Amino acid sequence: MDNKLLIDKYLEEKFDVIKEVNETIWDYAEIGLEEMKSVSLYKKLLEQEGFDVQTNIAGMPTAFMASYGSGKPIIGITAEYDALPQLSQKAGKAEYSPIEEGGHGHGCGHNSLGAAAFGGALAVKEYLKEQNFEGTIKLFGCPSEEKDNGKTFMAREGYFDDLDAAFTWHPMDRNTAWSGGSLANISVIFNFKGKTAHAAATPHLGRSALDSAEIMNVGANYLREHITPDARIHYAYLDVGGSAPNVVQGSAKVHYLIRAPKVKQALEVFERMKDVAKGAALICGTESSYDILTGLSDFIPNTVLTKTLHESMGEFGAPEFDEEDFGLAYKFFKSLTESEKDRVKADLRKQYDPEKAEEILQKPLDTSIQPLVFSSEVMPGSTDVGDLSYVAPTAQFTMATTALGTSPHTWQMVAQGNTSMALKGVKAASGALALASIKVLQNPDIAEKAKKELQEATGGEYICPIPKDIQPNVNK
Repeated sequence: MDNKLLIDKYLEEKFDVIKEVNETIWDYAEIGLEEMKSVSLYKKLLEQEGFDVQTNIAGMPTAFMASYGSGKPIIGITAEYDALPQLSQKAGKAEYSPIEEGGHGHGCGHNSLGAAAFGGALAVKEYLKEQNFEGTIKLFGCPSEEKDNGKTFMAREGYFDDLDAAFTWHPMDRNTAWSGGSLANISVIFNFKGKTAHAAATPHLGRSALDSAEIMNVGANYLREHITPDARIHYAYLDVGGSAPNVVQGSAKVHYLIRAPKVKQALEVFERMKDVAKGAALICGTESSYDILTGLSDFIPNTVLTKTLHESMGEFGAPEFDEEDFGLAYKFFKSLTESEKDRVKADLRKQYDPEKAEEILQKPLDTSIQPLVFSSEVMPGSTDVGDLSYVAPTAQFTMATTALGTSPHTWQMVAQGNTSMALKGVKAASGALALASIKVLQNPDIAEKAKKELQEATGGEYICPIPKDIQPNVNK
């Protein structure tokens, strides 16, 4: 029996438990570093399947590492399971309908991401067991991708160091191997401490922390012209020293998110921002300090593993949607804004003739594996998969679980994450992850070539953007 048929068999045997993970984690909808029920479920199910499970790793109670097998190659698959705040939404409802006003919801599909990672790991375990094959599969439970960059802490603490290859995926609206990079970022709060005074009677005795914060923003604005053009500096005031205009403000805080195509570039911008803060403090006679919250590296797509993964996607196949799925997807497509729908239409007309594009719009689900095209373009967003990719050869992909045009971090994404569409995407993603992993187990040369490519890309250097003394924001 070939590998595809074997994996199909394994997934059919285990699909009830994979479905349980997808639906139960969707129901839990726990936000980052609070995913206690989610981790308990994973631990219970993985131990039932014979995995050795370690929890509370890298300083995070909701992180875990589950291992099965022995020897090399060692293959890692990463799971995520954190939800987003204020995105509560009923499953399958194509109009805004929260379960609980202000409640949480899986607006990035991490319930499905974790379910398919779990499914892929189970299929590889069954292969190792049935075929009496040497090698190790590790499933990493990576918490709080959305706000705390769990993988960055795990990479810093060495949990990925022994991997020969790593795979992951993300629920989206297309079946595509991820062939471009992503932005590194550093999240930091700059603090200013001044001296309060009566703003009319004795302003000369005060030292305005708010003035320093405003001057820092002026400096940051001028700095933007003199950094790499693809860098971004976002900010938000956290403290403006109070609401009384007749008081010279004695405190101020500004939260900056610094992004750049490479982690070294982000760190360079950060060093210059520290100088801007010092200057703003000197101008006003205040004191400045900073607190790094978190950070992450850019994603380095490994071409050797990405080709293997794309080949596996093609062999296992795209999600097998039915007419009921197409009908539901059409309702969700109609719920999008006109600009979102126009963008989908424009993309389809670039790829297909007008008649075929119109046919797809009536059944707006991606039913084919998109061609592999490597690109030098950098995704205008960030992912902590980047830190994994600096320490182990890594490839990832997206698989359709939603209607075309569905954006992450929306109620539409939440609503579609607990439907038959999502489950079909989960099965296809599980199969691709398992098949790619088994290819590496059977052909260790793939991993050796992938590691050589990573060495050439990084020079063997990984600079974690989170200093060693910064710990995860647990219970904060």
